[in-house]
Amino acid sequence: MSESTTTPAPRKRTPGEKRTSPFTFYRQVVAELRKVVWPTQQQLTTYFIVVLVFVLILMAIVSLLDLGLGKLFFQIFGGRD
Repeated sequence: MSESTTTPAPRKRTPGEKRTSPFTFYRQVVAELRKVVWPTQQQLTTYFIVVLVFVLILMAIVSLLDLGLGKLFFQIFGGRD
């Protein structure tokens, strides 16, 4: 039989176990954010432009489909022009 690849259930705290203090949580968040590789200004600008162009193209496609299908349905069902 093959082994199951399910994720383990979340660990439950025991009654005597303490919660992490807000200060410790903040320190851990800052430590994790230091590990992040942040994009350079040039990369960020490039990514922004690529996303903007992609969104504009999709807006144009959806607008044209909406216009075309709207006219088609008005002709089919005899709506006004």
